[in-house]
Amino acid sequence: MKLSLNEIEATAKRAARGAGYSWGLAEEASKAARWLSNHGQDGVAAFAVLLDKGFARSVDHRPLATDEIWQSDGDLCPLVTGAFLSDCAQNLRCGPVVMQRVALPLLILPFAANAASELRCCVRVEMDGHVAITDGDHLLCPDMLPELAERITVQTSQTTPSWRQCDALMCPDPDSWDRLAMLAHRTYAPATEESRLRGAGAGLSDND
Repeated sequence: MKLSLNEIEATAKRAARGAGYSWGLAEEASKAARWLSNHGQDGVAAFAVLLDKGFARSVDHRPLATDEIWQSDGDLCPLVTGAFLSDCAQNLRCGPVVMQRVALPLLILPFAANAASELRCCVRVEMDGHVAITDGDHLLCPDMLPELAERITVQTSQTTPSWRQCDALMCPDPDSWDRLAMLAHRTYAPATEESRLRGAGAGLSDND
């Protein structure tokens, strides 16, 4: 099944909302899923795993301390943490940002890309020894990342790598796509008798 980036973005937004995130964070999720897919990564699969964790229903997955190490009582949600990283991008000029126990670290990368675009430099993301780097438009990323990173360090980099061309991933994992579609369905209003009549065409008009 081949999808467009617009389809991925729209479904990810509704799925995040269906999983309990605010519309604002759902918007961030949709942009992140699109960015990952456009850079050869299966953001759909990563988001499906994240949304199944139910992080949106608890405050235990938001960063509590931002002075030294970003951490929480539970595993950090990469969506909430990533959005905060984008908001605090200028802090990277003063030094690295360190995060502790981040679920689905792949989902941090689109927000690192936002920071790179704002700062007009490369941003390096180290995840338990795995290193990814982005300038906002390009991405170098390992093929496999852990589902949970014990420690993530995000920092600016003065070194620009030789970027490799990567094709957009337009055929995400079908099971993950079905999961997002199911969550997205929660945001649709149930049909009423009035809406069914309007959609049927004939309505209640009588031409006799």
